[in-house]
Amino acid sequence: MRALGPGSVSSFLKVILDVFHIVLWISAAGVSVAIVGVLLLSFEPKLLGSHLTLDKLRIEGPWLGPIAAATLLAADLYLAGAIVIVDRLRRIFQTLIAGDPFHPDNVRRLRVIGGALAVLELGRYAVAAIAQMIFHGRLHVGGGVSLTTWFAVLVIVVLAEIFREGARLRREAELTI
Repeated sequence: MRALGPGSVSSFLKVILDVFHIVLWISAAGVSVAIVGVLLLSFEPKLLGSHLTLDKLRIEGPWLGPIAAATLLAADLYLAGAIVIVDRLRRIFQTLIAGDPFHPDNVRRLRVIGGALAVLELGRYAVAAIAQMIFHGRLHVGGGVSLTTWFAVLVIVVLAEIFREGARLRREAELTI
């Protein structure tokens, strides 16, 4: 089976990315609506329920709504990062289907993907630090360094440079008579 062009593995993967992109947008919209709903319900605490239990932490009282909204906001920001990554991957796969893997825009797209992964990882550290400060260790949020994620960021940065060099070589070949 071919890797590039119409009817290739690239076109199959692009369809999967398209579906996943739609699912991410629907999820982000749903979480955004839930944020508004939780904030509106926090004005009438009886409608929210009496408490929320996270790990070994029990949250009750006037902070229930804002804490739930902040948690949903963190999830929504994570989904936004995933949307950026999947959208850039979809655009890269469009160039693969067109038979143009060294399209100059793919360099920027790969750099954006690497940056988005790094920002998502740093956001995870920030959420863990904030949870540690607010809940004093009563709520466990994984904030350890993920070597896998940082390795992926480095691989993507290197791939971006490989694509940049491929685009440069292609431009030079086009100028050759």
